[in-house]
Amino acid sequence: MLRRLFSRKSMSGSVLRPGLVTGHKEADPDDSPVLEVRADGHLVRAVSYGLGPRFGPSLVFLHEGLGGIAQWKHFPDTLARAAGCNALVYERWGHGGSDRLLGKRKADFMAREAEFALPQILDSFGVDKVILFGHSDGGSIALLFAALFPERTLGVITEAAHVFVEEASLEGVRAAEERFETSDMAKRLRLYHGDNTESMFHGWADVWLSPAFRDWAIPPETLGAIQAPVLAMQGADDEYGTPEQLERIKAGVGEAAKTVLIPECAHTPHVEARETVMDEAINFIQDIKKAAEEKPESEAPEPL
Repeated sequence: MLRRLFSRKSMSGSVLRPGLVTGHKEADPDDSPVLEVRADGHLVRAVSYGLGPRFGPSLVFLHEGLGGIAQWKHFPDTLARAAGCNALVYERWGHGGSDRLLGKRKADFMAREAEFALPQILDSFGVDKVILFGHSDGGSIALLFAALFPERTLGVITEAAHVFVEEASLEGVRAAEERFETSDMAKRLRLYHGDNTESMFHGWADVWLSPAFRDWAIPPETLGAIQAPVLAMQGADDEYGTPEQLERIKAGVGEAAKTVLIPECAHTPHVEARETVMDEAINFIQDIKKAAEEKPESEAPEPL
């Protein structure tokens, strides 16, 4: 069974080494901690740390629209160790070393990721309940998953999540398109995405700027279906969204949501405001763990 689910070498317990994960020319492929997992009909690349779901909760990291495993650098492992959790990081279809994107993305790509790909990846790793950490598009996917699978969601942490398309988002995408064509942006992304770079970038930019996506949103009733606590963070200077994204998350989720607007921070809080993000995330995770421990035995869930 495992051979059908996974390919490549088993995970190692080492911290993330971007050279190995990105297939750097000096890396030995046989020394890679990476696995490939089949999800929603495609092979996607994943890496995990920790002792396994039997020994603690699992943090699952969902990257941004142009992201991948190595672009997180050591953040997932660092946060997981500090919070006493396992970590699972993967690259969505079309990114990094996952299967190449074929054709254009459809407007429902985030909903499909939440409904089909992510649950299959969790099942492959034997992970039932999760704390999701999503950045940008990954944050939107985390919210959608939590609404669809409340029984599997212990908590949701988002950075710069989108719950509707606003003009600031489109302006940010257009500016990224110009940088991709006129600067060394493509070269830098190629370090992480290799031959997937062109299709990955245009798959992201084209769908965001398409007429079919203009009215995309996570409606209030979907956000209202989220039962787990939510920590939603955003930079005050985010070039892809305004603080109204946080306001709508709070209004939709309700009292279970905490929002944090980080001053002097743009679209990547875990890089630009790392200490703030770490502190907020660790406290949030510890509260989840404490609440689980304090539940009466009759109400207690299966061990984290």
